[in-house]
Amino acid sequence: MKPILQTTVWAQFQRSLGKTVHEAEGPGWSFLAVEEKTPLGTYLYAPYGPCADEEPELAQAIAELAGLARSIKAHYVRVEPVSAGLGANAAATLTSHGLHRAPADVQPHLSWKVDLRQDEEALLKGMRSTSRNLFRNIHKKGVTFEVSTDPAQLPILLGFLHKVSNRADFTAQSDNYLRHAAQVLMPAGAAKLFIAKLDGEPIAAALSYDTADTRVYAHAAADDAQRKLNAGIPLLVTMMLDAKASGISEFDMWGVSPEDEPEHPWAGFSRFKRSFGGAEVEYPGTWDLPINRSMYTAYAASRKARTLLVGALKTARTTARSVQAKLKKG
Repeated sequence: MKPILQTTVWAQFQRSLGKTVHEAEGPGWSFLAVEEKTPLGTYLYAPYGPCADEEPELAQAIAELAGLARSIKAHYVRVEPVSAGLGANAAATLTSHGLHRAPADVQPHLSWKVDLRQDEEALLKGMRSTSRNLFRNIHKKGVTFEVSTDPAQLPILLGFLHKVSNRADFTAQSDNYLRHAAQVLMPAGAAKLFIAKLDGEPIAAALSYDTADTRVYAHAAADDAQRKLNAGIPLLVTMMLDAKASGISEFDMWGVSPEDEPEHPWAGFSRFKRSFGGAEVEYPGTWDLPINRSMYTAYAASRKARTLLVGALKTARTTARSVQAKLKKG
């Protein structure tokens, strides 16, 4: 099961953004790696990769990535293996291959997935009852759903994303990024746009990324003026049932926060994702393989200094707001 981020069509999308992308494969392994630039130089990044059947094949893929990195003078390789059957000993195995835990995860290390191989009734029964009932009855309020593979309709989603990012602590992917995604992935059958309409007018939209066996819940937003309809819920159910009808076996809600961290910034939408049934999946996370050790050490020091500075600025802003609040109370 190869993640969308490790597919050839994703490589095409990345190249359309001007990225340099490398692809390679061998018996039981493959990778897609993107050259990423920093002020300190270049590194190779394999998002949710490399892909490998088992640990020996993963070792070969990592060796190939290291050789590629040396050839292009990259300072390190960043990997996120999710398909190598590493199990509970993932950290020990990756460390044994010279990898170090990255300062932060790039892609989420926790995801929430729903098995679409169950029959439709069981799938709906696994959801929260309010979500199930809303899906079954929303048509009574004049809401309909459409599916599109036409990139020209992407502005419907972009408009909603702009409004959400303006009113909430949320940063959407750039319009340029999403336009290129639609233009490359939709014609290839690797993306679909789902639209909820009220009396013919769009009130919510969501974009999926698809492989032969997995649909990813990628980007979604709704019209705040119609928030009482909760159209995003039946829209998501529609995406799941459309995937099932298309022969897709798994619905990936993408990243969630740990259930025991209620103050996590993702806690709200993580509860939303979990309300549709399914199970949590944990990945090893993001790991780095230093190639040029002195440059990687410089990168780590720079990253640490930046993290400390950001933390200090946040503390200062919080303190300033507290002082202002006390002054207003007089």
